[in-house]
Amino acid sequence: MGGKKALRNTVYELSPASFERYIEVFGGGGWVLFGIPPDPKVMEVYNDFNSDLTNLYACVKNHTMEFLRQLGFLPLNGRDEFLVLRRFLEGQEFAGTFLAQELELAMHNLPPLEFEELRSLLLERAAPGDVQRAAAFYKVIRYSYGSGCTSFGCQPFDVRKTFHLIWQAADRLANTVIENKDFEALIRQYDRENAFLYCDPPYFMTEDYYEVEFPRQDHVRLRETLAGCQGKWMVSYNDCDYIRGLYEGCHITAVSRINNLAQRYDRGCEFPEVIITNYDPQERKKWGPQQMDLFSAGLLGGETEDGGD
Repeated sequence: MGGKKALRNTVYELSPASFERYIEVFGGGGWVLFGIPPDPKVMEVYNDFNSDLTNLYACVKNHTMEFLRQLGFLPLNGRDEFLVLRRFLEGQEFAGTFLAQELELAMHNLPPLEFEELRSLLLERAAPGDVQRAAAFYKVIRYSYGSGCTSFGCQPFDVRKTFHLIWQAADRLANTVIENKDFEALIRQYDRENAFLYCDPPYFMTEDYYEVEFPRQDHVRLRETLAGCQGKWMVSYNDCDYIRGLYEGCHITAVSRINNLAQRYDRGCEFPEVIITNYDPQERKKWGPQQMDLFSAGLLGGETEDGGD
């Protein structure tokens, strides 16, 4: 819900004509960030409050080889493994009947050396290391239905086929600051007159789709925080009366995108959204086609494949 793959070109077109720091406050899958080439003149910050997600990107960036090694371990790709990884991420103990079942499963599907490695891991009952946690989280995303991390997708998928995307993601994130902060603290830390803050918060009345809680008062807190910003900001939301009222007085642009969740049964179905800014969203067009900066270069140079949605 709210993924920006289908809307990011619109985000680029309505972005400010010039800025020196770019902050993604609710980074999510990184669709906007990964769709543009890096610019050495622009400071970039990726933030998300989901610690599993920021840990994933930090490990892809800083521990690429070890992350790939962990992904290649135990590629069973089935419901049993999905449940094991879910319990692993939730910090549950591998005890009793569950432990015996998992050891038996591993013994019949792994070579002896790999089985011993997994056996030691299960018996330690310790919190997973950063890279192990990142690999487990990535596999849960890839194996789950709609990347929702809650139910097994029932589709065979070998994560080793995505290794080239992980290398691309590591290269793209090389000079990007990765943060795991509450949105208000992050905005206050990085806001400057030369900043552009892009916010894609959980959509109003669809918060149950997200891992991190975002109650109604957080929508209000975001609006109040942005009201005090020195820099320029953009917020993308689902189009509804409450959000339009909350941001009354700002520039509100109605847009639509393909509804990714409905394509299997209603191809071509679109989802109404709004782009809200504290600046004229047409300023990039007014500057003319000669303006070449971070986002215009991304549009002309084509899309870069996303490393983790």
